[in-house]
Amino acid sequence: MNISKIHHVAYRCKDAKETVEWYEKHLNMKFVLAIAENEVPSTKAPDPYMHVFLDAGGGNVLAFFELPGQPPMDRDHNTPNWVQHLALKVDSMQELLDTKERLQAAGIEVVGPTDHTIFKSIYFFDPNGHRLELAWDCGTPEMYRKLDEVKRDMLEEWSRTRRAPKHAAWMHDGSMAS
Repeated sequence: MNISKIHHVAYRCKDAKETVEWYEKHLNMKFVLAIAENEVPSTKAPDPYMHVFLDAGGGNVLAFFELPGQPPMDRDHNTPNWVQHLALKVDSMQELLDTKERLQAAGIEVVGPTDHTIFKSIYFFDPNGHRLELAWDCGTPEMYRKLDEVKRDMLEEWSRTRRAPKHAAWMHDGSMAS
């Protein structure tokens, strides 16, 4: 079996209508589908929901469930809020900066741009508390080649030591050492 692509990624939302309107307004996503049921198709559990789908570009779909019969949304308090996030790709640094300006003008707090060497990004939260990242790729083919060459060694070292391997220290110290 080969996975051809992600069909959709689903998150929970507090209010489906507010969520659709926010993503349309702030990220220019098109609302493509809504499905509502009174029972869960896979389990047959009685649990009314609204499931909305948004076009995230390139055949990617971002979906949300509003679950009024469940306890209020919360987050995993054992995981820092910077860890769980959805990163969306933009086509230019200018688009990243323009979007930051638009979000801030709408009263949305934005962190960044943050320089990750191979990409630059901004971070902010949607009205449900989900952290979003917009990222612009700026790495060179040489950078990606170097990272590809060391990925397995880095993973093995991490698995043994649980300490950050130094195979790609050049990403953080500004050098392109071999």
